[in-house]
Amino acid sequence: MRHAASLLRSIPRSLRIPDGAPVWNQDQYGFLEGKAPATVNPSLWRQGQLNAINGLFEVTDGIYQIRGFDLSNMTLVRGDTGWIVIDPLVSEETARAGLELANRELGALPVVAVIYSHSHADHFGGVRGIVDPDRFAAGQVEIIAPSGFMEYAVAENVMAGNVMTRRAAYQFGNVLEKGPKGQVGSGLGQTTSTGTVTLIPPTDIVSETGTEMVVDGVPIIFQMANGSEAPSEFIFYFPEQKALCLSEVATHVMHNVYTLRGAKMRDALGWSKYINETIQLFGDDVKVAFAGHHWPTWGQERVVDLLDGQRDIYRFIHDQTLRLANQGYGPRDIANMIELPEALAQNFATRGYYGSLKHNAEAVYNYYLGWFDGNPANLDRLPPAESGARYVEFIGGPDVLLAKAQASFDKGDYRWVAEVVNHLLLADPENEAARELQAKALTQLGYQAESGPWRNFYLSGAQELRDGVMPTPAPRIGADVMTAMTPEMIFDFLALHLNPAKAGDQTLTFNFEFTDVDEQYAVSLENDVLNNTEGLVAEDADASFQLTLPAFGALLLQRATVPQLVKNGTLTFDGNLQALGQLMSMMDTFDPWFPITTQVK
Repeated sequence: MRHAASLLRSIPRSLRIPDGAPVWNQDQYGFLEGKAPATVNPSLWRQGQLNAINGLFEVTDGIYQIRGFDLSNMTLVRGDTGWIVIDPLVSEETARAGLELANRELGALPVVAVIYSHSHADHFGGVRGIVDPDRFAAGQVEIIAPSGFMEYAVAENVMAGNVMTRRAAYQFGNVLEKGPKGQVGSGLGQTTSTGTVTLIPPTDIVSETGTEMVVDGVPIIFQMANGSEAPSEFIFYFPEQKALCLSEVATHVMHNVYTLRGAKMRDALGWSKYINETIQLFGDDVKVAFAGHHWPTWGQERVVDLLDGQRDIYRFIHDQTLRLANQGYGPRDIANMIELPEALAQNFATRGYYGSLKHNAEAVYNYYLGWFDGNPANLDRLPPAESGARYVEFIGGPDVLLAKAQASFDKGDYRWVAEVVNHLLLADPENEAARELQAKALTQLGYQAESGPWRNFYLSGAQELRDGVMPTPAPRIGADVMTAMTPEMIFDFLALHLNPAKAGDQTLTFNFEFTDVDEQYAVSLENDVLNNTEGLVAEDADASFQLTLPAFGALLLQRATVPQLVKNGTLTFDGNLQALGQLMSMMDTFDPWFPITTQVK
């Protein structure tokens, strides 16, 4: 694998925010040297070593990449008057440091354009670290994104944001120490930075394959890939440099058809077809390909070979899962039956360092057929804690179960130990002997895993069993994401907090007029459901409010009170103000550090 010269001497090895909290520390991965220890799958160890190579790299004439400053890469393309920046990392702090390095080593240039390759936060979150607000306000910075970007960038980080953030801490191993017995990376990159996630809305939207733009003198051709690795995504080509940005549609791993942090299933067949289209559009001409993760690939034949493998891995998983499903096999059966052909199994770029063959096969099944496997015994299963208690009783009690599980552990049957001891933990979460045996089984499964997220989940679960839930720094969603929500999104987000037990049989009605966006909503509580209707003014409302959208966001985030907003002139109201407080008292708050491996009480 060829690497252009890296300017390692200039890299800030550790970044902190003004209050001193760490944001990024590359020194944590200094242990990734030599042969793999017995506690790490050798193939994942090699992937971790490659991901740990960090610095400023030249991809081709006029195109550079910052690698090892975050989970993702930031790419800079030299235009006529400034930088075109592709995917400004997770956090504004790491993105700012990356731009400072490039300006110092390559010559200082203003950022004239930003391209968001897709709607995942590690590809837009650092934008305020690189965009000068005055230049943006003056219309001197373009921000280009695929169709649907704002909807999906906001929705994925908000509606299920609490649970996804909690599970992401497991997926990326944020709760683990970095080292041979802990986190060695995620396969896709090392880990996420823990700075501030920001967002500036796009100024230009691309919605059709074949769209051509000239950005600061640089021609770019776009190919849509919505619904592949992200619901909003495109690939794009620089014809003058013969350079292809693959976004995250094709990387040096088998990616996730379903991501363990939680997300909607992805369309493996559509994903494969997009890559096939990429080969047809650009395969004859391309000289170098690069992506939002990993390292570039140079040479036309090697680029096409990479794309062939990426296309075929998703097509194979799709077709073979449905072949077996159509023969009557369920998702767990298929996950344990499916095997890659030799050519794909021996291709390092299609191995399961991030996704895995097993959980991707189950994802394809779920995409087409949902959670139910067709067996009526699985249609109305008992709650896990109740089921666990009955399993323990059937086996003969906790002592008998533990003795049998210990014998299985001694034989190396760690998967079975994890399954059977989990029943005892569901029935008796405080059983110390069960917690330790389960932790030992999960640890061994983690040491064996080739997938970075599988390893991180196993080892994080073991740590939770031994030490309890341990809050750790994670990327912080900034105010940009909340203020980018439409009124409908905000009301829908509010509705999912409503606790029926607190609402009872109460009914309430409100009118909201958002003066800055000229939108009107009626919001009604009835049947323990909070509905919102755009364009409707409800008669006999309990209260009516006239306010700006930012003022409403500040109110919901508890950054301002109604009297404060009335005083500064951003809110007026008629009717019973106490009715709003009554509604807010019915809302649940979400614990960002709920247990995962042990039972939620």
